[in-house]
Amino acid sequence: MEFKDLGIEAAKLLGMGIAIGFGAIGPGIGLGLIFSKAIEAVGRNPEASGKVQGIMYIGMALTEALAIFALVIAFMIRYA
Repeated sequence: MEFKDLGIEAAKLLGMGIAIGFGAIGPGIGLGLIFSKAIEAVGRNPEASGKVQGIMYIGMALTEALAIFALVIAFMIRYA
């Protein structure tokens, strides 16, 4: 393996780390906001906990999908 190839591999690994790092920040913040607002809503109106919980799970799934997309992009950077 030549020195040139090592530089390309290092750049791919660095790009992969940056992609998943930045790609996980947004969903992490989003999940924290989703759960905090859901707990706040149930605390204010306990009778609506069923509705709030269902909407919370939908929002959680959509937010987690962004993190999975970032992971896919990171692997595409690494193995492309």
